[in-house]
Amino acid sequence: MTLILAVVLGVLLAVLYRLFVAPRRGGEHFVASDYGLPPREQLDSRRPGPPPPAHRTEERQTVANAAWEGDWRSAERYVRAAGEDWDERWDRLELLQQVAREDDAWLDAWRAAEPGNCDAATLHASLMVHRAWEIRGSGYAHEVDASDMNRFRAMLPAAIEEARQAALLDPANPGPWVVMVTAARGAQYRPAQFEPLWEGLAARAPHHYEGHWQALQYWCAKWFGSDRQMMRFARQAVRKAPPGSPLAGIYLHALNELTERSAVGAPAVTPMARSVLKQVAASFDRVPPDDERLPILRHLLAHYMLRSMMYAPALEQFRLIGPWCGAEPWRKGGDPVTAFEKARGTAAKLSRTRPAPQPPVHRMGR
Repeated sequence: MTLILAVVLGVLLAVLYRLFVAPRRGGEHFVASDYGLPPREQLDSRRPGPPPPAHRTEERQTVANAAWEGDWRSAERYVRAAGEDWDERWDRLELLQQVAREDDAWLDAWRAAEPGNCDAATLHASLMVHRAWEIRGSGYAHEVDASDMNRFRAMLPAAIEEARQAALLDPANPGPWVVMVTAARGAQYRPAQFEPLWEGLAARAPHHYEGHWQALQYWCAKWFGSDRQMMRFARQAVRKAPPGSPLAGIYLHALNELTERSAVGAPAVTPMARSVLKQVAASFDRVPPDDERLPILRHLLAHYMLRSMMYAPALEQFRLIGPWCGAEPWRKGGDPVTAFEKARGTAAKLSRTRPAPQPPVHRMGR
């Protein structure tokens, strides 16, 4: 009996070491190239992933420069060229919003010349919402000055009304509905008021990424939902994500929300959570490698797989990430290179993967 107890105790100690001691030592004596990863000296903390193609950057800069010079027609053509790819159309509106935050005279000219243009009206409504949020800031409600909070709340009804009018100009366009969903939580809309806005958006673009992200914020516990409602909404996003869309990444943002507010620092590890993370990874495999949302999401996926003790799947994500480590999970401690190296070292050592030199992957891919 004593011998049996000694064996059981030995096994238990080995398991405890593997779970709690070894992860903290994962970055020590770790040779990245043995696991098909780029070496530490190639890690780049300036970005979460590779820069966009030069032609895309040049196009964006050309549109911005034209707008600042008073040419709103280039902006109109830029948005219209996205067609009914509603995610891309929204991304282009967001770029124009950044341009307008510096100088919006061209937007005023556009709206005056084309008062029936839904994109121009949507852009103006969105700009109103963002200006309101700039006054409020990103702190919790009790951290915001009362006068700033009052100004913030006073500006949102007008922005929502502007978005409602924009929706009438092009009933098929989901853009105005994204604005309304975004503004709803700041405007203190109760669920009965919010749900028709969400239904209006989902009827026009059921897989809209930004729309889902904004709705996730509404349903989180710090606004008008709960952890349970938020996670249910996030799991639904994973289930309905179509091939080629990064929509499943909404689940990772929900995990991040839980982590930020949790006293213990991380959501509980459950079989369901591991299963959903596997579904997210499978969904990402069908997203085009040049999707600019994908790098940040892969970092979050690797991070939460590691916390869920899914070491081999996490290692695969690190291979796909390559040398880029300028992402949120690794920045928090102030030294993203060290944090990233430690994380992927832990994944490699605990994945039961036999070290074998392989050509390192230096780009984000599938």
